[in-house]
Amino acid sequence: MLMSVGKHLWVPLLVAAVLSLTLAASVYQATEAHEVWLVDQSNSPGKTYGGTLYVWEGADLNGSDASSATPIAVIDLGGATSDLCLAQTGANPVRPHMLDFNSGHSHGVLTFVASGHVVVFDAANRASVACIRTSEGFLAARQAHAATPAPDGSFILVTNQGGRLLERIDSDFATNTFSLNPAATLNLATCTTPAGNPCQHPDTRPLNSPIVALVDSTSKLAFVTLAGGGLFVVDPNTEPMQILAEYDKNTVHANGFAGAEAKGGMYINSGAGAAATNPSEFDIYRFPLTGYSPLNPPNSPALNVVFSDDTVPPADERDAHGLVLTKHDRYLWVLDRLHNVAEVIDTGSNQRVNTVNLAGTLSEDPTSDLAGIAPDGNRIFLSLRGPNPLSGSPHAASGSTPGLGVVQVEQGGRHGVLKSVVRITNIDGAGIERADPHDVSVRRK
Repeated sequence: MLMSVGKHLWVPLLVAAVLSLTLAASVYQATEAHEVWLVDQSNSPGKTYGGTLYVWEGADLNGSDASSATPIAVIDLGGATSDLCLAQTGANPVRPHMLDFNSGHSHGVLTFVASGHVVVFDAANRASVACIRTSEGFLAARQAHAATPAPDGSFILVTNQGGRLLERIDSDFATNTFSLNPAATLNLATCTTPAGNPCQHPDTRPLNSPIVALVDSTSKLAFVTLAGGGLFVVDPNTEPMQILAEYDKNTVHANGFAGAEAKGGMYINSGAGAAATNPSEFDIYRFPLTGYSPLNPPNSPALNVVFSDDTVPPADERDAHGLVLTKHDRYLWVLDRLHNVAEVIDTGSNQRVNTVNLAGTLSEDPTSDLAGIAPDGNRIFLSLRGPNPLSGSPHAASGSTPGLGVVQVEQGGRHGVLKSVVRITNIDGAGIERADPHDVSVRRK
């Protein structure tokens, strides 16, 4: 009898165990499934506009044979996307540059740096649903260097680099409604700070071409880096957007290119400059996320200089560019595309703990520009520049293996090894390689 009862009890226990494992597997799949999108800046074949988006299934980039992974989609931006931009703005989009996903990963936002377009994609369908063009600004110039969707989905901030404007696209991703709001625009060439200082001045901020606008997790602060040095923290929700803090070029060096929020601070780098500005500066700062007020004096609240390698040229040129946080925000990787290394910062101690060399047998000159990370943290994906770069300083941006770099993360994020290079190509009529990847972004599915 006891054996009979035990036998009958075994069946429901076995069923429960199987259901538990099945549920765990489904949760794992839902958490880990992702795509990797790579932006090729080069023109669509036979055209002077367009470009290409490559999309890989994340699982295809996991194994040892990732270098032979086939994209699940190759999107010619000279087709339907250009047709949409021409219809909605009267101009074709030129030079796709920076790509970011909204917080729900339902949409991708892509800038075209040469023509000033911002295109919004339905990410699941990989179809463009809106095309907006930035305004003419300084000397009638306009660009769209980077576009950052707010975490709450209510707006997209656009750094109009050539026009020296910070612009806002009011957004509703649920209804695919996106409109440029001229009343929100902050003219960085002509504005005045709350302290009464000119926003742009040779002694403080000599070149206010905005590079990136980093929006914090509350969607209430935006950190705007500047080509000539200095930085503004703004309230992105006002009309026009209001400056809450100003920093000068001696406090924040020129050409801050990327940033990420972690552990109560916003990490931002500087030093992605041409030979004429700051070829030998490589800095990482940590800004607080509280304490901002237009009543504060300049350069406050104080920031923390986490790492600095500023030398006198030509002793050791550097080029701080993309950055990425490892799983649980444990480490911050900051790429130096000129030296083909990543400086690794422990976000707990704010100390540099490693320098990862990315050059080797797979690529003697990978020139890693930007980075993204797989959801489970085991892979970092790098955009590797081509031999004929279409943006950035040629001495720093020229690479030998245009494509996608796959780094195997080790030691919990403290170290990593470039394990695979997935090559792309775009040979023109003269037999010249034009492929030039710039941004890479990971979409959770």
